Amino acid sequence: MTFLVGTRGSKLSLAQTNWVISELQKENDGSEFEIKTITTKGDIDSRALFTIDQKGIFEKEIDKAVAESEIDFAVHSLKDVPSDISESLTIACIPKRESANDVIITKEGYNLKTIPSNAVVGTSSLRRAVQVSRIRPDVVVKPVRGNIETRVNKVTDGKFDAVILAEAGISRLGLDVKHSILSTKDFPPSPGQGALAIVCRADDEKTISMLKKIEDEKSRNEIEAERALSDYVDSGCRFPVGALAIGNSSTLKLRVAAYSVDGKKAILLEKSGDISNPRNLGKELGEELQKTGIAEIASNWRESLDEWNKK
Repeated sequence: MTFLVGTRGSKLSLAQTNWVISELQKENDGSEFEIKTITTKGDIDSRALFTIDQKGIFEKEIDKAVAESEIDFAVHSLKDVPSDISESLTIACIPKRESANDVIITKEGYNLKTIPSNAVVGTSSLRRAVQVSRIRPDVVVKPVRGNIETRVNKVTDGKFDAVILAEAGISRLGLDVKHSILSTKDFPPSPGQGALAIVCRADDEKTISMLKKIEDEKSRNEIEAERALSDYVDSGCRFPVGALAIGNSSTLKLRVAAYSVDGKKAILLEKSGDISNPRNLGKELGEELQKTGIAEIASNWRESLDEWNKK
């Protein structure tokens, strides 16, 4: 049987999709896979991500193709998948998650502590921008767009002194670049960072059964907790929240960091729970976050965003 797989056309998206296909082929003898690339709104809109007031800009068109049976399933970076996907669709599989860390890339091999004052640091993420400014208020943080290779080249070309992006991206592309890993303590990642989501039609039992063979239970539990938290506080590209769940055989620990957009205020919380009910843990921590005054620290984000976007 041949399955038609949808994905974006970027090198990273294709690398992720080809990795998924290779894993599926190991577990599904006789199955064949054909890739169909689809252009999304996020691929053609050059604005900084946090200025685009729309969820799902990297997956909406692809998931529409799944829902309309133009393709059988789609491979996404999980952090790009909103919680309110169509009821006709399901995240059928979450394979083993890669690193959730961010990295800083420079020509000279600096880390965030050693990079000189007034260095220009590029990022496509408001969360990362806020986290950098909290640790190094003496550097200049500017928005940068483009695929991973484009952002890395901006350092090589001298347009930026550094860029910050996800470690999983450079790992999946096999890029040999000087980088320093940023701790998840100082840089809690976006919910779902480092993980992939494979989406198919909710009533397509044959495809779901095939995809489930490469599901990683630990990754699924961690992601479910993070997404439940994200759902509760409605975080996204325009609201800087970091969250990371780490599980073992019986327990799941979930940490969250919420920031005011100017970086001057932060709320940091942690909670543990039974790994068998990850979404409940995310909801409970979300409720605690609401009680600490998250609405207050988020109240000035629109004004601060406008100012930061002028840089």
